[in-house]
Amino acid sequence: MREATFNALHSLGVVEGATVVDLFAGSGALGIEALSRGADHATFVDDDGPALAAVRANLAATDLGDRATVVRATAERWVADQAGAVDLALLDPPYDYDDEAWRVLLAGLAAEMAVLESDREVEPGDGWAVVRAKRYGTTVVTLARHR
Repeated sequence: MREATFNALHSLGVVEGATVVDLFAGSGALGIEALSRGADHATFVDDDGPALAAVRANLAATDLGDRATVVRATAERWVADQAGAVDLALLDPPYDYDDEAWRVLLAGLAAEMAVLESDREVEPGDGWAVVRAKRYGTTVVTLARHR
């Protein structure tokens, strides 16, 4: 699933040289994948201490820490405080993240492109156009471009 998603992003030309935010970072796998595929910088955002420790360990193991920033915050707080736009946002919240939470988060997100992972198709709302939505087992990955 991750390889197919990043192949699609590559074909759209949005990873190479990009500034990326990995919201709900968890282990940091999505942001690290973006860095390994040529993104210039990734910001990893999570509000869970053990998750952030895993991100830092994974960045150290991949030797990508010099192109990364790790932030302890909720995704919602980071978006509300966002100082500038990013090229690519990677969002993989818990599956119980509801439709209203998605709508509010995406309404405030300043990103050219967003990858939305959920157990269902996510309607990104006004200001976003769905480029592609694909189901992989129990996960639906939606690529959305900011209009």
